[in-house]
Amino acid sequence: MAKFVLFFGYTPEAWARMIENPGDRVAAARAVVEPAGGSLEALWFMFGDHDGMAIFDAPDAEAAAAVSIAVGSTGAFRSLRTHELVDPERMPALLGTAGRARGVYRAPGS
Repeated sequence: MAKFVLFFGYTPEAWARMIENPGDRVAAARAVVEPAGGSLEALWFMFGDHDGMAIFDAPDAEAAAAVSIAVGSTGAFRSLRTHELVDPERMPALLGTAGRARGVYRAPGS
């Protein structure tokens, strides 16, 4: 399974509804990830450009995209950003591939 982080920002209307009826946001996040074959690792709220983030495992990028699309289609979010996370143990192999690719890349105009 791959690991993803989804950064989100609620709309003012969503915040107003949560003030009136907070509910269990962890259960809501888990409920949208599981049908895509994934599992929720964590849900965190924050202040700044994003209102929170969810870290979840999914079988592949398509499943993670399905989660993002499902959540985005609700209209409760002003912003969503989903990124695949790279395990530090995978970096040496990834950098090796990048080095081989860089060795054959031709920059525009060269």
